Amino acid sequence: MTADIDKENEKEDKQPGLKELTKAVQKRLTVLQHRIKEAKIPVIIVFEGWGASGKGAIIGSLISELDPRGFKVYTTGGPSADELRFPLIRRFWIKIPEYGRLSIFDRSWYRDVSMSAVEDGISIAEIDRRFDDILNIERQLSDDGYVLLKFFLRISKKEQRKRFEKLESNPATSWRVTRDDWRHHRMYPQYKRAFETMIQRTDRDYAPWIRINAENRKKVCYNVFTCVESALEDALRREKAAYSPVIRTDDSIKPLPIKRLADYNPAVRFENDEYKPALKKAQKRLFELHNVLYRRRIPLIIVYEGWDAAGKGGNIKRLTDGLDPRGYEVIPVAAPSPPELYRHYLWRFWNSLPKSGHIAIYDRSWYGRVMVERIEKFCSEEQWKRAFDEINHFELSLSEWGAVIIKFWLHIDRDEQLVRFNERMNNEEKRWKITDEDWRNREKWDLYEEAVDDMLIHTHTENAPWVVIESNDKKHARVKVLNTVIKRIEHVLKDRGIKSALL
Repeated sequence: MTADIDKENEKEDKQPGLKELTKAVQKRLTVLQHRIKEAKIPVIIVFEGWGASGKGAIIGSLISELDPRGFKVYTTGGPSADELRFPLIRRFWIKIPEYGRLSIFDRSWYRDVSMSAVEDGISIAEIDRRFDDILNIERQLSDDGYVLLKFFLRISKKEQRKRFEKLESNPATSWRVTRDDWRHHRMYPQYKRAFETMIQRTDRDYAPWIRINAENRKKVCYNVFTCVESALEDALRREKAAYSPVIRTDDSIKPLPIKRLADYNPAVRFENDEYKPALKKAQKRLFELHNVLYRRRIPLIIVYEGWDAAGKGGNIKRLTDGLDPRGYEVIPVAAPSPPELYRHYLWRFWNSLPKSGHIAIYDRSWYGRVMVERIEKFCSEEQWKRAFDEINHFELSLSEWGAVIIKFWLHIDRDEQLVRFNERMNNEEKRWKITDEDWRNREKWDLYEEAVDDMLIHTHTENAPWVVIESNDKKHARVKVLNTVIKRIEHVLKDRGIKSALL
């Protein structure tokens, strides 16, 4: 929990040999950096605090002896226009380090809460929502083995004024003090309350705050370095003991009731003479709604999962045929690449989110964690069980950002799958679609059905519902998907009070 270092701000002259002690810690940190690289332990270090509290100088000293190939420093300002088209937390998610590396943040995801709390007058409910979002993400990273260190550097209002004036008096550094800095200085009491709330709300055992008195510039470096050293040594001890985090449960998101796969009849048919008119009508309506989404900057996320040969590709093609190609992207999800494999499994999906007003269509998705990775033992039991909660929070964050989320399971029976497999084997133009892995997966049908049932039961939520599509008849499946997407969009627009001549 929160540590408060150097409360009394002892004078430097009371600390004999401080310079030598600091250098000794720096040397030990270089050794620890190589050890965490070998152990593949990722580290995130966050520096928050008052303007002129010395964050830049401390970071410079911290990295001065480290191997520059093993870390990256990020300086956080306000979000860019492009970043504002995505969830606020995304710009930080995509910067998490690979396993064995360090990411150091000069200000972080907390800036968008603490600054907004004072400057923008956002509601208490919105502040709490953003803090909850941060806590869930920090917990996910911690459970995945990330070391999170959060430093808050505190100085008094008097000391801050003194430092601002000193910077302004030097032509080489005067540019570093802005009008906003002085305005924040005048609002010191308001910011102090916001910072205290921030620390109180987000101090957890898996991501503790360390408050450090930063008025003694040399001592603060020693205190920061020793805290980093202690955290890295603790992480290495846990790794050596084969530490496995517990499965955390969270009742804040209640899944809705849903049937198991065995309760669906995948053989529902569609009358041939009705197919083309129904398809064209639905495609035209979706085109109209896409324009509404674009103008209102509402993102749409569509997830396709299903049995091998269930018809995902053909279904996606009919869905996108009537859309403006500039406003959507189809994202095929295969086995993770090395950069993806060496980070938290959700990292690559945060990277691929659509901009506001755009559509992302996932041909397979983050649900691989609780299906193929579970069955093929690419992750531990603790990891895939924990993933239900992690995915629910991920989707809740997207929904609260404003995204419309629809998830489809394309369902066929075993006999229909065998027919389609054989058709592919006997057709030179389609043979590329069938692989040895498809046949191996077919042998594990019962295991996959159990995993799918668990997925539906644990992740069918109000904000991100599952829809099982009976897909033995591809025509029925295509029209049902289109009509489901249309109804979902219309429902969300009506629920948000958005009126249009198209509705």
